[in-house]
Formats: sequence, structure tokens, C-alpha cells
Amino acid sequence: MEKKLYCILQYAFLITITFQMLSSEAKAKQPLSLATDQTALLSLKHTSLLLATNWTNSTSVCTWIGVTCSLRHHRVSALNLSNMALSATIPLQLGHLSFLVSLDLSNNLFYGHLPHQLSLLRRLKFISLRLNNFTGDIPPMLGQLPKLEYLSLSNNGFIGSISKSLSNLTNLQFLDLTFNSLSGEIPKVFGRLQSLQTLSVQFNRLSGAISSAIFNISTLVTIDLTGIELSGSLPTDMCRSNSYCAKFKLKFSF
Repeated sequence: MEKKLYCILQYAFLITITFQMLSSEAKAKQPLSLATDQTALLSLKHTSLLLATNWTNSTSVCTWIGVTCSLRHHRVSALNLSNMALSATIPLQLGHLSFLVSLDLSNNLFYGHLPHQLSLLRRLKFISLRLNNFTGDIPPMLGQLPKLEYLSLSNNGFIGSISKSLSNLTNLQFLDLTFNSLSGEIPKVFGRLQSLQTLSVQFNRLSGAISSAIFNISTLVTIDLTGIELSGSLPTDMCRSNSYCAKFKLKFSF
């Protein structure tokens, strides 16, 4: 009798666990919508009186200050909260803005580490987080944004080495890491950034030699190396021809 009761309880337990798993999977498969975007944005509402009064449930998300929606998908495609004196960490919920193309949080008081959830924003082409108080390493997850063209992390408190994963951003045209506390070398694998036009890394704690592969990026126009402790000399093969060299706007100090 006890054995039979035990079997019944065990069977009931397995049914309960299975039901919970199926329920979780069903929730995970629910399509995202503009309501999802609204919930994600409301995680930032407390950071400003302006947002608290403007971002209300009585109006459409697409009319909220700093928010732009795409006409095609009717989802949030751009978030521009620059110059609003916002003070907070980036909420994890922003990773749910799956149609976001442009994120501009520049010139605020954001702090803390960048959340891994930003890597979920696979449509991002533009990120500007300059002039904030972000700290920690530059997260490797930024290299998982295949469409990214513009990345500015300047004037923050980032430390550690420059993540080699940024070399995966084959569409990147503009990279600005100035005025941080980054150390180590400029990654040699940056030579893979064959769309790069501007590379600014000045006023960091970088050191070592710079790879000639970086100077031979055919699209590169501007390199700013001012205020970093580079060693050695500029590579003799940094350009393929004199006319190619002539296009560079090179700023540096050794």
C-alpha cells in the first residue's frame, strides 16, 4: 500500500513539473509586441520627472518623448534620451526592445556595468553612451551586434583591455573609446574591421605597439592616438601607397 501511494505521489509530481515546463515554454514563445516595448521603457520612467509625467499609459508609446516607432513594424525603433540628466543603471528590460535600431543615452548620469541583455538587440546600428559614469570592462557581448555601425563609449570609467570581440563588428564605421581608463594594447584583430572609418582611443592607459593591419583598413580616414603610451614607431608598411597615406587624419603622441 505504501509503495502504491509512493508511486502515485511520484507520478503526480512528474505531471506537475511537466505542466510547469510546458507553461514556461508557452510564455517564452508568446510574440513580442508594442506592449512589450512599453513595459521595457517603463523600467526607465522613474529616472526623470520629465519621463514620469510624459510616459503615461493614457498615451501611445510612439508619442512618448525620446521614442520613435517604425512605420513598418509599429515597434520602438529608436530611443534618444540624451541630455536629460538621468541617473540610473541601464535596466535589463531594455533587452526586450527587439526592433531597436538606435540607442542614444549620451550626456547623462547613468552608472554601473552594461548589462548582457543589450546583446539581444540584434538590429542595433547606433549606440552612443558617451558622457556618463559607466564602469567595468567593455563587455564582449557588444561584439554580438552584427549590424552595429556606430559605437561611442567615450568619457566614462571603463577599465581593463579593449575587448577583442569588437573585431566581429564587420559593419562598424565609427568607434570612439576616448577618455576612459582602458589598458593594454589596441587589439591586432581590429584589422578585421574592414568598414571602419574613424578610430578614436585617445587619453586612455593603452600601451604597446599598434598593428600595421589597422592602418591598412581601406576605409579608414581618422585615427586618434593622442595621450596614450604607445611604444616603438609607426609601422613602415602602414600604407599601401603615398596617395593612400595622404587621406589619413592621424593624431598621436608617443
